[in-house]
Amino acid sequence: MGHLARLQLIGRITYYIGWIALICGGVVHVNIGRALFLNMGISQRNLFEVSVMCFLVCAASELRAVASASGADEMPIVGKKAA
Repeated sequence: MGHLARLQLIGRITYYIGWIALICGGVVHVNIGRALFLNMGISQRNLFEVSVMCFLVCAASELRAVASASGADEMPIVGKKAA
């Protein structure tokens, strides 16, 4: 599995985990299953924070994959200066 495929896989997985966390936060917000999440020690704010972090990781992974595909991540070679 190449570098680009791994980045896209990470982006895809975190995207779906973010949506799942966001939906669970919405379920808690409308008082469906609130007791379940409270018994697990997960608040609505924690679910929201997880979804935001997953979306940020997803966006970063996808942007990095696009940059790698276009060759923009190549660092310029700096020559040694004569002393």
